Amino acid sequence: MSLAPGSDGVLKSAMPGLGRRRAWNLVMTLLLGATLILAIGILAWVLAYVAVQGLTYLGPDFFTKNPPGNPGAPGGGYYNGIIGSFEIVGLATVISIPLGVASALYLVEIGRGRLAGLIRFFNDVLIGIPTIVTGAFVYVLWVTHFGFSGIAGAIALAIVMLPLVIRTTEEILKLVPGQLREGMYALGATRLQVITRIVVPTALPGITTGVMLAVARAMGETAPLLLTTLGNDLFTEYNPTRRMSTLSLQIFGNAIGGFKAGQARAWSGALTLIFIVLVLTLTARFFAARTRIAP
Repeated sequence: MSLAPGSDGVLKSAMPGLGRRRAWNLVMTLLLGATLILAIGILAWVLAYVAVQGLTYLGPDFFTKNPPGNPGAPGGGYYNGIIGSFEIVGLATVISIPLGVASALYLVEIGRGRLAGLIRFFNDVLIGIPTIVTGAFVYVLWVTHFGFSGIAGAIALAIVMLPLVIRTTEEILKLVPGQLREGMYALGATRLQVITRIVVPTALPGITTGVMLAVARAMGETAPLLLTTLGNDLFTEYNPTRRMSTLSLQIFGNAIGGFKAGQARAWSGALTLIFIVLVLTLTARFFAARTRIAP
C-alpha cells in the first residue's frame, strides 16, 4: 500500500494502535531516562560524599605513615595497607593471568566436546560463588597448614580473578576472524604458530582490558582476605609469607570501630581505594578503545 507523506489518517487506518504504541514508547523512554538519572545521581552522591569525608583527612602523611598504635589517636596513614594491596593483588595477577589466558585459549582454539563444556560450567559456577566461600576454602587448604600470609591472600584473590579472566579472554578470542587462522593454516603454520603469532597478538588489547577489570575487582575485596591474610596494621610487611595488611582490611577495621579518628582514616582509605579502582578502570577503557578486531 502506498501512503502519501503527511497522510496521518490513512497511516492510522493502515496501522491500528499506532497512537497507543507511540504513547507507550514515550512512557518507557521517560521511565528509562528517569532511571538513568536516578542511578547516576546516586553514584555521584556516593562519590561526592566519600570525597568530602576523605579529603578532610587525606594528606602526604596518609601515604607515608602507618596507623598509630592507639586506634583512637589522630594522625598516621595507610602506607602499609597500600603496599600490601599492591603486593597481594600483584601476586594474584601473576597467578591468574597465565592460567586464565591458557584456559581460554584451550576453550576457543583446542577444546571440544564434554570437557570444554564442563570447564565452562565450573567457570560459571566459580563466578557466582561468594568470595567469603573462596576465603574459607583457602583457609582450610592453606592457612591451617602454613598460617596467615600474603601468599594465602594472593591465592584467594587469584581464584576470584580467574573466572573473570577466562570469561573475558574467551569472548575476545571468539572475535578474532576465522579468516586469519585459515590463512595461516593455508601457509603451513602449526596450531601453536597460529595461536602465538595471530590469535594472541590480535586479541591482546581486549585480553588486557579483561585483566585490568579483574585486577580492579580484586583490589576492593575484603571477605577472602579476612580469612587468609588477617592484616597487620602496626608494621609495614614486605614479605608475602607473613601477615600483611591491605587497604580494604584497614578500611573495614577502622570503619567498624568506635573511634572518630579511625573512621576518618577509613574515609580517606575509601577515597584512595576508589581512586585506584578508577585508574585501573580507565586503563582498561584505554586498551579497549584500541581493540581493533575486524568482524
